[in-house]
Amino acid sequence: MSSGESDGVVDVPRWEQRFRAARVSLPEWAEQAPERALFVSNATGTYELYAWDRASGAQRQVTDRANGTTDGVLTPDGQSIWWFDDTDGDEFGVWRRQPFGGGEDVLAVPGLEASYPAGLALGVDGTVVVGRSTDEDGSTIHVVREPGAEPVEVYRHRESAGVGDLSHDSALLAVEHTEHGDAMHSSLRVLRVADGGLVAELDDSAGGTKELGLEVLGFSPVDGDSRMLVGHQRRGRWEPMLWDPVTGTETELSVDLPGDVSADWYPDGSALILGHSFEARGELWRYEIASRELTRVPTPAGSVSGATARPDGTVEYMWSSAAEPPVVRSTGGGVVLDPPGATPPASVPVETVWVDGPGGRIHALVQRPAGGEGPFPTVFEVHGGPTWHDSDSFTAGPAAWVDHGFAVVRVNYRGSTGYGREWTDALKHRVGLIELEDIAAVREWAVASGLADPARIVLSGGSWGGYLTLLGLGTQPDAWAVGLAAVPVADYVTAYEDEMEALKALDRTLFGGTPDEVPERFRVSSPLTYVDDVKAPVYISAGMNDPRCPIQQIDNYVDRLAARDAVHEVYRYDAGHGSLVVEERIKQVRLEIDFVRRHLGK
Repeated sequence: MSSGESDGVVDVPRWEQRFRAARVSLPEWAEQAPERALFVSNATGTYELYAWDRASGAQRQVTDRANGTTDGVLTPDGQSIWWFDDTDGDEFGVWRRQPFGGGEDVLAVPGLEASYPAGLALGVDGTVVVGRSTDEDGSTIHVVREPGAEPVEVYRHRESAGVGDLSHDSALLAVEHTEHGDAMHSSLRVLRVADGGLVAELDDSAGGTKELGLEVLGFSPVDGDSRMLVGHQRRGRWEPMLWDPVTGTETELSVDLPGDVSADWYPDGSALILGHSFEARGELWRYEIASRELTRVPTPAGSVSGATARPDGTVEYMWSSAAEPPVVRSTGGGVVLDPPGATPPASVPVETVWVDGPGGRIHALVQRPAGGEGPFPTVFEVHGGPTWHDSDSFTAGPAAWVDHGFAVVRVNYRGSTGYGREWTDALKHRVGLIELEDIAAVREWAVASGLADPARIVLSGGSWGGYLTLLGLGTQPDAWAVGLAAVPVADYVTAYEDEMEALKALDRTLFGGTPDEVPERFRVSSPLTYVDDVKAPVYISAGMNDPRCPIQQIDNYVDRLAARDAVHEVYRYDAGHGSLVVEERIKQVRLEIDFVRRHLGK
């Protein structure tokens, strides 16, 4: 099989070129200074924040840390950049502030100790709202009402909560919370910034048999307009509505599109830019609030992973497909921000497949080597989340496997987003096992259709996908030839004890309680329970500073593999839940490819 070597002068494999190629995120721009922007790029080999003066074209690197930085926000006046300072990817830290033009980094909010971030809102008048999460305090939200003032706590609860948004006049603060104990379905509370007093509540989880969630999409960008865009699930999928917490008025929008719909405001508040996700592809629409007119915003077929409306009415968006690398485009024409260096090599298009499963039709995405005939050695690349979904978007990892002669199958199992509320919520109480039933059904199709060689099928994934990989190797030991698990949950009870508080809340929702309260549910869903049944060689990679899938529970699983001399390898690296360093990412993919080749005899 081909290893995807380059035809150029420099003998660099195509798959490595994709990882090394410079990339940029969708630029964020300052509301009061729209020519000032902030974006993320890997131009130096590590993902860092960059400031961009669009008027002059000047760009400069804002952060420079060994393990990278991606969390940053521009102040509305464009004068400063806030960025989150953690330690080697542990996600526990403080916000720092740096002048847009460069200069010293200073502590942005003196008086607030380090925490996990739970949202940030910066007002046009200098008001600051900071959300925090700690094991000791749960969720707290703090307001700095004027520059230099002390932060004042306005919210506290043991369950997960975070900053939703700040109204344009900084009078109202929207909070997303899960005080009812369901971390998958938030409720909303609006507080007065002046004194923290209650303005309104919106709770779709109360008084019914269905578990429905809400999310803050943003206050109106116009002074004096207290309306807020809210995402809701009242019709079985995510879609937007307008809610005025001052008057209590709710306004449904005439958006008759299948699939999930998100929304954001045009800068003048007269219209909305809608992001429509359906069957693993995305598109954009413009919605006129007054006339309720819905107009398609032209974008190529593929996935739109973010969009923003500019003051001149144009829309900038991040687009890619499985075959074509990501690019930031404008409806005004052309590429908005062109990263330096060569464009990464293309890959192969994705094919969509629907398979009948135990809980309904399952959507899977398939890529196969160009020009080859099956059956192929096949990698089942399982997405994380679990509240996420694979899409027709460019991903360097699957493209690397295709270059090496493998077919790649990605399954949007029950628990995935994008297919309605019931599909997403289906995995509760039989955590992991539900998803693996769907993956097994698609595996059966892949073999029966002639796509996959049944003796050479690899189960692979990261985060929740890594968890499903280890669980699948133990509960379906004859189905998989090799397993690759990156930053996985391996021992669920220990993971619960050591993970960050927000994930404890999610696990209580998924399982219906803590390990002490529902021990049998945790036992049957923990990969450690089935470790002695694993037959396939196992490769595990883990971040030493990972707060989401902590290292000790992985070590417990590895010790059990070692105790019975099971074939396995472990790679530990000095970062958190994944790496922001390009060469580290390449190293990890290279190690996985080598492990599979050795154990599949390729």
